[in-house]
Formats: sequence, C-alpha cells, structure tokens
Amino acid sequence: MWILKWLPFWIFYALLAIGLLGLAATYLMRFLPIPGLYMYKTPIQLGSVVLIVLGTYMSGAISNEEAWLARVHELEIKVKEAEAKSAEENVKIVEKVVTKTNVIREKGKDIIQYVDKEVVKYDSKCEIPKEAVIAVNKAAEGVK
Repeated sequence: MWILKWLPFWIFYALLAIGLLGLAATYLMRFLPIPGLYMYKTPIQLGSVVLIVLGTYMSGAISNEEAWLARVHELEIKVKEAEAKSAEENVKIVEKVVTKTNVIREKGKDIIQYVDKEVVKYDSKCEIPKEAVIAVNKAAEGVK
C-alpha cells in the first residue's frame, strides 16, 4: 500500500489505541453528572469505531507488508546463491570447452599431417586412396 511507504507504522497503532480510548470514554460518560455531555456521545463513538476499524485494517496491512518483505528477502538470498552456483558451473563449462577445442585442434593437426603424407604417395596416380577418404571422414567426425 502506498500509505505504508509514507507514514510510520506507529501512527496506525496510535489510531487504534485512540479509537479504543474514545470508545471506553463514551461508556464512562454516562457516569459523569455533567449536563449536555451526553449529546457528544454518539459522534465520539462513531469516530472511535472508524479509528478502530482503520487502525485494525492498517495493522493487518503492516503485518502483510512485513511478511512479503521477508519473503522477498529470502528469495533474494536464494537468487544470490543460485548466481554463485551458476558462475561456478560456467567456469567448469568453459574449461571443458577449451579442453575439447584443444583436443580437436590436435586431432586435426595429426590428421592433416597424415593426409599430407598419404597424398604424396598417391599423387602420381591421380586417384583418391581409401586411406585419404578415411582420414577426411575422421577429421569431419572430430569437428562436430
């Protein structure tokens, strides 16, 4: 509620207390022998009931607001923990990718050297040897 952001919480508890005191005062008015005091009883009772209802409602709103703020705080802590775990996992994933990339590069270099060596043997015949096809297929499998 917007009013809870501007006013301190104690104001609503004070309104509740004032309403209770006003209601109690109207019941005590019948014992006082002051003439004309009785005609103020009904407006004071109505005002007291309004203050009691407002104070009770806002006390519930304060309690609800505090419960939601506590829940938000708990979830913020969980999000921070999840972000920390995510950062750790990201580091592990990057390390795996770098390792796999290095392995693929090394395999590619080995296959290129093998193809170069084998192509020289069959270069004079102008035919593609079976070994070269196998080597190229192995190279393609490593790139996936």
